[in-house]
Amino acid sequence: MLNPRVLRPSLLRRLGAAAARAADWPPSPCRPRVFPARSNHSRGYSSEGSSKYDRPMRQFAEENEANRQPLTYYIVPSALLVFAGLATFVHYNDERRAVTQESQQTSVPKRCTTNRPAIGGPFKLYDTEKNEVTESKLRGNWTLMYFGYTSCPDVGPAEVQKMADVVKLLESKYGTKITPLFITIDPQRDSPAQLKAYLSEFDPRIIGLSGSINAVRQIAQEYRVFFKKVDDIGQDYLVESSHDMYLLDPCLETARCFGPEYEASDLAEAITMEIQKASKSSAN
Repeated sequence: MLNPRVLRPSLLRRLGAAAARAADWPPSPCRPRVFPARSNHSRGYSSEGSSKYDRPMRQFAEENEANRQPLTYYIVPSALLVFAGLATFVHYNDERRAVTQESQQTSVPKRCTTNRPAIGGPFKLYDTEKNEVTESKLRGNWTLMYFGYTSCPDVGPAEVQKMADVVKLLESKYGTKITPLFITIDPQRDSPAQLKAYLSEFDPRIIGLSGSINAVRQIAQEYRVFFKKVDDIGQDYLVESSHDMYLLDPCLETARCFGPEYEASDLAEAITMEIQKASKSSAN
């Protein structure tokens, strides 16, 4: 334990120091502590568009605005398409009108538009002078058509003679001209010279037509004519066939078909009735 004598001077020193500090009160003011300012940035899209997420949207909007086409860019092509369609429509109608006027100016009667069985069709054959004959060259006239061949032993010559008599009766009795047409179904043997010599024995006005085997077969099928070779021994053969005559109007449509049972006078009268009937229907 310390001696009180030793403690007294030290205590006195401490008390003196405390009194001195008390004499210096109040203390000097403390300097405030300054903290650096912190800026608050929003993590979302800013109002000024400075965010990194807003840059692609702004760039897309600017490109869209720059690439926007004017209204005429769409109107002009549409107007051109409409104009082209109208021009095509007008041109098509003009062509139809021109064809209609040309058909009305021709001598083909109105009855050409009548619906009939599909008998007949286009063909290309040759006459005894080797001139090409098509269906277009026969239009405008009444035609009496017969399919046969010059080597026919019995029915063929009788039918050709009937045709010649009908042509004479129509001209003398009824004042009607008609084109007689003989088409061979044996082009291998019926040459142009053979046809001409054969038909001149009946009436030189009868026109003989021939052609290739395929051309003859085609026209025979179009007019529903049956024929085939029988007893074929080289060049010595017969041809079985139908023996109908076809009356064709100026449109080259089949007006009527006549069988072998018709006599020349009956056939001439029936043809005259068909011509008169056609004239009345075309007048109406």
